[in-house]
Amino acid sequence: MKAIHGETGVRTPRGAAHTQNAWTVSAAPGGIPLLGHALPLWRRPLDFLAALPDHGDLVAIRLGPQRVWLACDPALVQQILMDPRTYDKGGPLYDTMRMVLGNGLVTCTQGVHRRQRRLAQPCFRPSRIADYAEVMSAEIGAAVGEWRPGQTLDVTDAMMDLSARVTTGVLMSTSLDPGLAADVRGCLGTVMRGVLLRAVVPLGPLYKLPTPGNRRFDRALARLHGIIDAIIAERRAAPDAHDDLLATLLAATDDGREDDDAGRSAGGRCPVDHTRDRPAPPPTAKEATDAKEPLTDQEAHDQLMTFLVAGIETTALALAWTFHLLSRHPEEERRLHAEADSVLAGRPPGPGDLPRLGHARRVVTEALRMYPPGWALTRVTTTETTLAGRRLARGSTVLYSAYVLHQDPVAFPDPQLFDPDRWLPERAGSVPSGAMLPFAAGNRKCIGDHFAMTEAVLALAAIAARWRLRPLSAGTVRPVPAAVLSPGPLPMVCEPRGSRPGAGAPAAPTEAP
Repeated sequence: MKAIHGETGVRTPRGAAHTQNAWTVSAAPGGIPLLGHALPLWRRPLDFLAALPDHGDLVAIRLGPQRVWLACDPALVQQILMDPRTYDKGGPLYDTMRMVLGNGLVTCTQGVHRRQRRLAQPCFRPSRIADYAEVMSAEIGAAVGEWRPGQTLDVTDAMMDLSARVTTGVLMSTSLDPGLAADVRGCLGTVMRGVLLRAVVPLGPLYKLPTPGNRRFDRALARLHGIIDAIIAERRAAPDAHDDLLATLLAATDDGREDDDAGRSAGGRCPVDHTRDRPAPPPTAKEATDAKEPLTDQEAHDQLMTFLVAGIETTALALAWTFHLLSRHPEEERRLHAEADSVLAGRPPGPGDLPRLGHARRVVTEALRMYPPGWALTRVTTTETTLAGRRLARGSTVLYSAYVLHQDPVAFPDPQLFDPDRWLPERAGSVPSGAMLPFAAGNRKCIGDHFAMTEAVLALAAIAARWRLRPLSAGTVRPVPAAVLSPGPLPMVCEPRGSRPGAGAPAAPTEAP
């Protein structure tokens, strides 16, 4: 395809063809009859997608009979995310995810999103996050307190355990018992792998055949739905017995106010957040009418499934990647330990410590940059529109990848380097708007971004204060892209910090930006 003239973005020009006021629109190289690019996208999706910005700002990918457009420039991604009426949630990934999460906040279309977000926002206001932080700290302490010196942990699995305790403790006032927690984790792993397969290789009727893989997927999905149904029934039977996130959600009614600052208390977000500066589009008449009703049982089911999946898996994987990166960068690990020693002085972290755990927050943010759990997401056009000068028909699928954006050397010099200090205030300000998207952007930005960052920083500080995690080997860890980006098994040995020889004086804490 030829270069199409239009508004330029923020990426470095790729050659003489990319001149002033020109976008480059092209097709991905390769592809085979019938399947298109489905095989490379399934076998090595990160490598495949990361190579496409060299071919243009907007690149066409073929998945079987379908064409998907990858937006490679942050300015194009911002155009997509800031116009949710034109670029609605949809495409193979979201269509498949709706089988798992139902029609909750993550997967619902724009027509019902405003109502759902307003009903959920009371759960994520700053005052509630502060309450949750106390529960988080207690659950984190209980989980980490079960570790033993010399014990070998699969850190990915351990972070899933920890996050499951935190999420269920906050959500339902009680942690899942160990057997049920393991059941939930196993089901989630099976289902999310099945979601990616069905999104990348959309062979709909074949997934109804009684193959072993399809049966495993169906059993795991049915089990998850059964757990959620039991929880909802219990709460409806005793609506006043709890004071937790789920109780707040079930009792919520729309007050008619936009609450875009929910969850944005001090120290609660990534150092770069340009994504809530624009107002949401006004509601349609149907949205305004529907919003006044409380959640139905089905809506509550879908939101609870959404919060469980998003709250457990994504935060757990962010923490697993964080400990992997720290194990490969001992100087950053030492700085983290020094900060934990100085701020906490041997006690568990609490919400009041968050503003002083600046380095811990930057470590988590940098891990999210390098390995964003939500690594690739799609939108579908609801009307004919123009992107990068290209006319897109109604129903076109547009893809953006936080992983690809976060590897852009223009926005992030030396992007393969683990450098938490790139999030110091004096450096973070140079990151282009829209280049850092661990929680998406616009009015569809993750409602639990502050919740997730609070949990991750508290967990990182609590573990750093007590333990050093040492990998069993120096082997290469390769990302495992499913619906989320996982490091796979991470076997590490628990080494108590108290036994560390030659520990120096703790460094002064750094303030969170």
